[in-house]
Amino acid sequence: MLLQQTLETLKQLKLGGMIKALELQMEMPDSQSLPFEERLGLMVDCQLTWQSDKRLQTRLRSAQLFEKATIEDFDFKGNRNIERSSLLSLANCDWLRAHQNVLIDGATGVGKSYLACALAQKACREGFTAQYLRCSKLFEDLSIARADGSYHRRLAEFARKDLLVLDDFGRTPLTSAERKDLLEIIEDRYDRRSLIITSQLPTDNWHDAIVDPTIADALLDRVIHNSHKISLKGESRRKTKGKQLKLVG
Repeated sequence: MLLQQTLETLKQLKLGGMIKALELQMEMPDSQSLPFEERLGLMVDCQLTWQSDKRLQTRLRSAQLFEKATIEDFDFKGNRNIERSSLLSLANCDWLRAHQNVLIDGATGVGKSYLACALAQKACREGFTAQYLRCSKLFEDLSIARADGSYHRRLAEFARKDLLVLDDFGRTPLTSAERKDLLEIIEDRYDRRSLIITSQLPTDNWHDAIVDPTIADALLDRVIHNSHKISLKGESRRKTKGKQLKLVG
């Protein structure tokens, strides 16, 4: 009866980790022989781990990553044009701490979105907040936000994230409103927060996508000079998967 009351109290206090640890100790008779201080220490350690895992899951849900990608699962085969050492260097997230950016370009299907999501997932594991945004959907949402009066609130939400992933930039030339949106987002982040931008266009061609030369200069000046650039190559991941399915079939 006393144990059940203790469990209920821990539940009210939202100490889920200690609940799991206590239940585990009750299932392991040998743990009963441990000193009280040691059993309590194990419960506290379990609580810390539980809280850390819970916060991580919250950050990952908030990030809304497009792919369930991890750095550890990145495929270096097929001449991706990126060294393992370079990627592992980015995986330590020092570039995020320094408020730098990562720019990833390459043909369709080579793994740009996967790599961007893998870096964002690692950032979440390191305690940073992140958000994935496909550019076409971002501009559409901001257009709606401008109409319903929530525009500045949405921009403020983006500005608070340690990392923004802007995926598939430059698929079509930007409109005047989209140029303004992008400038607002990048201005809010310059030297304060980090960006990952993926594009099929090499950075030398971004002026063409932005269209307005003056705004293009302003945007690129704030993004490119403090960025790590990755140009992925190789066969399309989708095409490779299709070949594998045919072989299995």
